[in-house]
Amino acid sequence: MGGKRKHSDDGEGAKGGDEGNNSISKKMKKSEILPSMIKNKEKRSAEHAKLKHQKKVEKRKKLKARDAAEKRALELGEEPPPKMIPRTIENTREADETVCKPDDEELFAGNDADEFSSILKQDQIPKILITTCRFNSTRGPAFISELLSIIPNAHYYKRGTYDLKKIVEYAKNKDFTSIIVVHTNRREPDALLIMGLPDGPTAHFKLSSLILRKDIKNHGNPTSHKPELVLNNFTTRLGHRIGRLIQSLFPQDPNFRGRRVVTFHNQRDFVFFRHHRYIFETKEDKQSDSKDKKAKDAKGENTPKEKVVARLQVCVPTLFLFLPFYS
Repeated sequence: MGGKRKHSDDGEGAKGGDEGNNSISKKMKKSEILPSMIKNKEKRSAEHAKLKHQKKVEKRKKLKARDAAEKRALELGEEPPPKMIPRTIENTREADETVCKPDDEELFAGNDADEFSSILKQDQIPKILITTCRFNSTRGPAFISELLSIIPNAHYYKRGTYDLKKIVEYAKNKDFTSIIVVHTNRREPDALLIMGLPDGPTAHFKLSSLILRKDIKNHGNPTSHKPELVLNNFTTRLGHRIGRLIQSLFPQDPNFRGRRVVTFHNQRDFVFFRHHRYIFETKEDKQSDSKDKKAKDAKGENTPKEKVVARLQVCVPTLFLFLPFYS
């Protein structure tokens, strides 16, 4: 009897051990459950909010610990710990061998003999012919009117049934320096073809994320002044070439009184376009001390201090271009 009892006790102990292991494994499984694995919407959102709150708390603790370590190091006269640099696409990119350097004599010597030198040296005034593909769209005319307001000395001609070769011959005879062809697909402008005359080069830009002026809230109306041209990050050999192509579309003597700015920003082979005019406004200068907020004159009246603030106002469309082909 005693042996049997011992045997039953051992079995119960084994069962208890198994139950303990099962409870531990269940707890492990519960801790590993992700919000996306929960089918109930309310529970899933509650679990997601809880995890989000935990991450915020941990982030605050890390910031407080880092600030405390910096403060302690400054009090002791030691060097503070180095700041963490976030990992981004830009700082992890491999160095490009084709980036132009300021001391590249070959590159700058070629600028004096390329196809755009006569325009960029102001020996020739740029004259642009804008046309469309065979089948125009509903937003095509609106986009072309925006291009006419952006590019000075640009002229629009209907495509009709003419071939592109005949249009190029006509543009050469009329002393046009460039041709811009607006291509459309599914009733939307989706590409730009820019051709330099008389001997090229030609660039094909894919057009995306087009927003017209009428769709922008609080937009400004562009004036007839020649705009200032800003080119950012066109640093590679191809980028330098594309930058000079874009420069050849605009006059090289901007009217600064018009306060118009046309910006082309290159980032990861995408050319972002913006058209702004800068505005100067006078605002009250807010100071930290309540005593210095307003200065009193001899009569004891309050005269607020004013400062001039510059801001940008969007004029015409915002879009970005992708460059898949250049010849």
